[in-house]
Amino acid sequence: MKLITWNIQWSLGADGIMDPARIARHALAMADFDVLCLQEVADNWPELKESPASDQFAAFAALLPGYRAIAGVALETSDTAGRPKRFGNMILTRLPVLQVLRHLLPWPGFATNNMPRGALEVVLMAPWGPVRVTTTHLEYSHPGLRAAQVERLRALHAEACRRLMTPRLDGPGTYARIPSTPSAILTGDFNMKPDDASKKALSEPFAEGWPALRDAWTERWPGRDHPLTSCIVDQSYGVPHCCDYIFVSEDLAPRIATMTCDEDTRVSDHQPLLIELAP
Repeated sequence: MKLITWNIQWSLGADGIMDPARIARHALAMADFDVLCLQEVADNWPELKESPASDQFAAFAALLPGYRAIAGVALETSDTAGRPKRFGNMILTRLPVLQVLRHLLPWPGFATNNMPRGALEVVLMAPWGPVRVTTTHLEYSHPGLRAAQVERLRALHAEACRRLMTPRLDGPGTYARIPSTPSAILTGDFNMKPDDASKKALSEPFAEGWPALRDAWTERWPGRDHPLTSCIVDQSYGVPHCCDYIFVSEDLAPRIATMTCDEDTRVSDHQPLLIELAP
């Protein structure tokens, strides 16, 4: 199972060109992927730099016709004509989709520029069985906001494990029991550096014994620094650093066959990560 995660900055490259097709081509050139997790996908946000009033959720669905396209909109409003304006995450997959869940993350009041954030969770049938794939984009502006969002992500993992362990009848219609699993992959732009306390908290053990979430890069390459994934060209948000990660539940860690980062591409302001899990 090959998975790519990428903050695409609404398909805007370091060269100032906004082109979803270029993002799709580059992802396919990286790998014959089964799952593509995207952050910062835009629909009708002409205010964003170089972004036309186009629906990029629909664009990626059209560019990758062999994949099911699932939108995870965290921010939705309307323009003056009443047309929706959407911004958030997206998962495209060619694996069977068992369930889709969309979670809003905590958004407490802080005196900073901030916006609603979400986590898009998709239960997929991987070659070895069900796996929960979640992609997210945490708040940049305040560590307190990120800390609250990290705790919610941990709670969502624990809730999924708890549901699986709770006996429940298989009912009719909408009450039918859907296959689930404690096996999880969590991806995205977490807006925190490798030594951030919230990143450490994300991987803390669970008192109930649920499988902890492990940093896949550290699991695959122990002792090796994380690759730089942000601010490589545009350093207005800080010096080059890593803030994009893939976490796997500890039961999946032995399946990590390889993990790489494309540090050379400049078709976004972030670098894509690729992980391959053995069946």
